[in-house]
Amino acid sequence: MPATKEQEPVLANLLELYAHDFSELSDLKIGVDGRFGYERLPLFWREPGRFPFLIRANGDLAGFVLVQQGSQVSTAGEIWDVAEFFVLRRYRRHGVGVRAAHGVWKMFAGRWEVRVTVNNLLARSFWQRAVSEFTGMPAESVLTEVAGKRWHVFSFISNRNLNA
Repeated sequence: MPATKEQEPVLANLLELYAHDFSELSDLKIGVDGRFGYERLPLFWREPGRFPFLIRANGDLAGFVLVQQGSQVSTAGEIWDVAEFFVLRRYRRHGVGVRAAHGVWKMFAGRWEVRVTVNNLLARSFWQRAVSEFTGMPAESVLTEVAGKRWHVFSFISNRNLNA
């Protein structure tokens, strides 16, 4: 479900949990205010081509997805990108994340990229499964380095625009 501007504080709180989980795999540092922060969050309501979503499971808040248009790997502006994706631990391995990913992919037809930092093995396995189930074909990632960061990048096409 799309997140409204009024739900920005909810998304900001979830981003703190996401950053906490992610800090185990990266060099994220907590600020002096005790928060990780996410400076780009307000852009998801101000700039075109950015879309924030809250994930729900049985009506309960279960995570979020931030979608943006424009490849973070190349300069291709038409590519849809999963900017950030988070499912609360209690909802993991229950299909909640796969359903959420498939839902946003169905909303935005076209070329997609999903980036996974090279050392996040669990996320890589999740995305490989989610993309394979969505496309009906085995999903393979390409190892790419961008601005000194190494990513596994899954690329695929969604022809499933629900609004069409």
